[in-house]
Amino acid sequence: MSGGSGGAPRPGAGGGEEGPAQPRPAGAAGRSRSLVIAVDGPAAAGKGTLARRLAEALGLPHLDTGLLYRAVGRRVLDRGADPRDAVLAEAEARSLTEDDLRRPDLRGPEADMAASAVAAIPAVRAALLDWQRSFARDRGAVMDGRDIGTVVFPDATVKLYVDAAPEERARRRLLELRARGVAADPGQVLSEVLARDAQDRNRATAPLRPAADAVVLDTTSLDADAAFARALAIVRERLAGAA
Repeated sequence: MSGGSGGAPRPGAGGGEEGPAQPRPAGAAGRSRSLVIAVDGPAAAGKGTLARRLAEALGLPHLDTGLLYRAVGRRVLDRGADPRDAVLAEAEARSLTEDDLRRPDLRGPEADMAASAVAAIPAVRAALLDWQRSFARDRGAVMDGRDIGTVVFPDATVKLYVDAAPEERARRRLLELRARGVAADPGQVLSEVLARDAQDRNRATAPLRPAADAVVLDTTSLDADAAFARALAIVRERLAGAA
């Protein structure tokens, strides 16, 4: 994430193959004056890595919006409370700082489920909506999450929905956990991936789904380089068509 300290983040520009896109006219809430690329999808589909690389290539800031919900979930857990506690979760969302996003304990099964629980609370999502929009509205960004193209920036210039088979996503998550020295059982990891999918797709507010105008990118059989090449080609094609 690129941003300033305190309050709403101030995006910083990254370096890359292309300069930042030209601004577009300002609009209402959810509309940006700059290029916004929305990268949505379920857990462990590869959207985070893909979004970071796209941001570098296009010279745009990057925001992993999932960190916002992970940080809120962690703040609730720090109090020894249930992340499904709507009143406390909303209070923690409104007290969130950028330092919270740098915590070292925002990954792993406990953080995953806490994030999914607080993300299902409408008041939490409302509290974080302006935070996300302010990040990209003036300078543009590549943003990855679960509702960027459907709720946060429904007019995003390019919308990608990155997916993969649950078994492949569980395999990737298992490798990620083991790389961090976390012991994990393959069957349990798959169960957690499926549980997270169900929670994200069935929540009443901003459920996980592709935007109607999103390009679905299945990365099941693609490595990180191949997925990036495919995504960059899609982005360039969409930008050319919008010019």
